[in-house]
Parts: sequence; structure tokens; C-alpha cells
Amino acid sequence: MARRYFGTDGIRGTVGQSPITPDFVLRLAHAVGRVLKRHEKHPTVLIGKDTRISGYMLESALESGFNSAGVDVVLLGPVPTPAVAYLTRAQRASLGVVISASHNPYEDNGIKFFSAQGTKLPDDWELDVEAALDEAPVWVDAAQLGKTRRLDDAAGRYIEFCKSTFPNQLSLHGLKIVVDAAHGAAYHIAPKVFHELGADVVAIGCTPDGLNINKGVGATHPQALVEAVKVHGADLGVALDGDADRLQLVDAQGRLYNGDELLYLMVRERLARGEQVPGAVGTLMTNMAVEVALRGLGVSFERAKVGDRYVLEVLSERGWLLGGEGSGHLLVLDKHTTGDGLVSALQVLSACVASGKTMAQLLDGVTLFPQTLINVRLQPGFDWKSHAPMQHATREVEAELGQDGRVLIRASGTEPLVRVMVEARDASKAQACAERIAATLKA
Repeated sequence: MARRYFGTDGIRGTVGQSPITPDFVLRLAHAVGRVLKRHEKHPTVLIGKDTRISGYMLESALESGFNSAGVDVVLLGPVPTPAVAYLTRAQRASLGVVISASHNPYEDNGIKFFSAQGTKLPDDWELDVEAALDEAPVWVDAAQLGKTRRLDDAAGRYIEFCKSTFPNQLSLHGLKIVVDAAHGAAYHIAPKVFHELGADVVAIGCTPDGLNINKGVGATHPQALVEAVKVHGADLGVALDGDADRLQLVDAQGRLYNGDELLYLMVRERLARGEQVPGAVGTLMTNMAVEVALRGLGVSFERAKVGDRYVLEVLSERGWLLGGEGSGHLLVLDKHTTGDGLVSALQVLSACVASGKTMAQLLDGVTLFPQTLINVRLQPGFDWKSHAPMQHATREVEAELGQDGRVLIRASGTEPLVRVMVEARDASKAQACAERIAATLKA
């Protein structure tokens, strides 16, 4: 059965257009509440949000919907997505709810959920909620209505949690760090985490006004961080996205490090400490150089579909701890149940402090393969998967590249496009090979 409302990461869209309207969100919360009450007599849900102006409206709608189903609500205010996951578990709540559209502009918003264990919920649960949305509401009587309270120290609790993932014997004293919170959910949290661990902090992207989330700053616009690191003579910079579950790091030279490189760095640091790392998980888009380097360390590498939930699925299947995406979604499952930009940044910083090395030194010998991506627009109904000329060209390129590159061809999930991606040790070769394959689809 196909899902109508839930995507790969909750329900998301443009505010004021279905389904991100207050009437639908009220119905959604009521339906979720009814699903919860099938298994629990008096459920409690936590609701956190980012800094979008629409968060107030959607928070009120969620609160009313849950209360009308007899579910208690705890309001967290603006906190990162991973803070909701942590606090749901710590507070022994039934469910965590996040109002956020992550790295999208302020015009968008979304709703996503965490289980009582602080993990993403399975597809079957989402299907149960969608089925409940089709049923007539069952308003509880006045005596059974849910109650709402606010957890005033939510941010402080999460700050202490983040700090607890950094080794007690280490400190950030002597480091100047630029922290960019994308005018998002971590604006009042991220600078404090690094400051309380001893760093000299320069904050940018920490003055939200409801309309400027992700605007020219944050992990999706890292140039602002690069410039600030240079201007302030900082040792490094940390950029989060609007809900603080992904990050980008910049060193003192202004070099930007993506999630693929940071995943390798975390694996290498654990091996240096004498820990066993049987394997790590990336995605179909993870740079091949990282896979080659990990295998050179004796660490198995698996590729999941694009999306942090799919990385988590493979990690759970294998019983491994470390995974991530080039976009900066990193999973460190012995520290947190979900991707957390702050926690991931602290793991990288602990590696640098403990070793006395920079990120560049820790990544010595790992040079990302040049990547060429060509989008080919297709005619409606065109069956690209069985297109013989493309298949022939792909086989030729793969044979030509051998162990020095790879080909990935996949359809866009939102447009009538096929994305042709080629990686190779040589940039000109990657470009030429990608163009050869793409040309067969344009013919």
C-alpha cells in the first residue's frame, strides 16, 4: 500500500498548501493520537520546532489535535531535530514530534516523528496513521482531554547531552571556532555547546527572525562559514542546517569537508584508539575514494539508498555504528539514535584534539575522486532502464574505468530526469565518460 502523505522523512510541503495547513495538521495529530492509544492508555508526546514563523501555527494545531484525542503534550520550543529524539527517550515519552523542513527555505515546513526510543518510525506505523486519517474523528469528552505543559529547560538538557558525547579528559581550550546555526533550531544551543567545552566561539547565523532560516548561511550555504573563518582567523568552522541534523566543517585554510570525508575520519580515529570498526555505511552517492580508503584500513563498506533513514536501516541490519551521507548527515549510533550535527562535530573535534592533528592531516592520503553529474530530461514514457545504447555505453565505460572509477545512473524522484554520474581518478575522464553515456539518452 503506497503512502499518500509521508515521504522519506515525514510530511513536508509549502505552508498554506495541502498538506501543510492547520486543519490537516490538527487531523494528523488526532489520527496519530488514536494510533498511540491503541497501545497505551495515557500517551504523552513531545513537540519541538525550528525557527520558521509557521512553527507557531503548526504547533498550536498539533497541540489541539493531540489533546482532542486524549493525549498529553509537552512543548519543547525551538530545539534541533536530534534534541527531540534525545528528549523523547530521556523523558520516557510515547512519541517525539518535530516541526521542521530541515534545509528548505522558510516558506516550507513539515512534520516528522520519533519513536519512544528516539528512532525513525517504520513504514507500517505511517500506513496506520494514514488509515486513521480516513476515519471520522472521535473527540474524547472533557474529562478525558489531554493536557499541555512546557519543558522550560529543554535546551539546557540537550546541551548537557551533547557535551557528554565529548571525552571528559579533553577540552577545546585554545581553539577559535566559528559556529553557523543557519538561523535555525540550534541558534541558542550550538554556540553554548562549544563555549562550555572551552572554545572561543564566534557565532554567525544565530539571529533568527522567522523568515531567514537557511538563507545564505548554514550547511547548505557554507561559503558564509568559509569567509567568517578567514575573517576571524579561526581554527575551524562548524555549519549546521536549519534543524541541526547535518553539518559541514571548514578548517583554518578555508577548506570545506563533506560528510564522506568526516565519516572516514571518524572511522580512522576509532581504529587509532584501538577500537574495532567492522564496517561503515554510506550511500549510492558516497565518493569512491572513501570506499577505497576504508577498505584499505580493513573496514567493510556498504552502500544504502540515498537518505539517512536507509543508512540507518543498513547499520541496524549489520550491527555497525558509523554511517553517513556526503550532505553531512552522519550517524554515530553509540552516541545517539539519529543523525546529529552537533554530536558528529564533537566526534571530529575530539579526534583532532586527541591526536594533535588537523582534519587535513587526519585525511592525508584520501583525495576525493572527481565526479561528473549530468541530468538528462526524458520524454514521457521513455524506458531508460532497457535502452540498449545506454546499456552498451555503460558497460564500455565500466570496463574502461575498472577499479579506478564507477558509474551510477538513477532517476530523479521529483522530475522527469535521469541522473548520470561518473567518478574517476581523473576529472577529464569522468567528464568524457559521463557525456558518452548521457549522449545515448539524448539521441
